[in-house]
Amino acid sequence: MSRVVIDIETLAFPIENFDEVQREYLLRFAESEEDRKETLQKLSLYPTTAQIIAVGLFNPDTNKGKVIFQADQKLDYFSPDESVHFLSATEPEMLAEFWNDITHYSQFITFNGRGFDCPFLMLRSAIVEVRPTRNLLPHRFDASIHCDLLDQFTFYGAVRKFNLDFYCKTFGIESPKSHGVTGLDLARLYQEKRFKEIAEYCLGDLKATADLFRKWEKYLSAP
Repeated sequence: MSRVVIDIETLAFPIENFDEVQREYLLRFAESEEDRKETLQKLSLYPTTAQIIAVGLFNPDTNKGKVIFQADQKLDYFSPDESVHFLSATEPEMLAEFWNDITHYSQFITFNGRGFDCPFLMLRSAIVEVRPTRNLLPHRFDASIHCDLLDQFTFYGAVRKFNLDFYCKTFGIESPKSHGVTGLDLARLYQEKRFKEIAEYCLGDLKATADLFRKWEKYLSAP
């Protein structure tokens, strides 16, 4: 079985990009400056208010992968060990590349992909007029096509959910957050044009998810 881990990084559009009616709708519950700041941060969570700035694919069997990311210049390079291809692209180009690559795999692995990455990928693709090549949200209770590790480690919602960082630390896996960058830093990194660091952050999430998948496969997957 060919399989791949997928992960995305997203960034909210500036609030000024929306018209007056949209801004009023988005900020209608923000009664204080703190509420406003929190609301603006959460806009990165929705495909109607944010864009994808990086998408990564990583094969847990070969430890090879690709990260496609937005940048202000054309970049095309490999990691020092040549295992990961880094490629810059516009969001539509990025999504077209992703949908072409995903067709080569029979199983894809995510962490909270059903709740975030997969619907985000599909809706953003529709918004920028790129047609998906496959359904990323197949039957939920069959992990043979889409193995969402958050579903697996909570037994489909039977126990409490934790974030990727927490599960990594619990299972003795190096957390992608251990290098001092979190999702809250992406807006600053993007504004500072530190695009390669965003790509590396995406790769960290991919590798951590792959390691967590190996733990699940060895100890928890059905015999």
